[in-house]
Amino acid sequence: MAVKRFVMMVALVVVAAAVVAEGFKLCNMSEDDLETCKPAVSKPTPADPSEECCKALSGADLTCLCSYKNSETLPLLGIDPDLAMALPAKCKLTPPSQC
Repeated sequence: MAVKRFVMMVALVVVAAAVVAEGFKLCNMSEDDLETCKPAVSKPTPADPSEECCKALSGADLTCLCSYKNSETLPLLGIDPDLAMALPAKCKLTPPSQC
């Protein structure tokens, strides 16, 4: 358990350093892109994805986003992983086959 916390802390420090260095980016989505989609991937009452969200998601690396499916990173950002994994279909995008 202590090792897991340490790894998570290191990951957070790396993310924080990246944010400071060049702005936050996750799988080709900027911080603004993520915020645009946040209402659609946040509980308790997620909204339908906006046109702007779907446009941002269309430029994202969906395979990369899929790699966060079981990660603790998304909840730390206020994103529900199950809602996030359903978002490509709601935006009429084809999710990666292994997701």
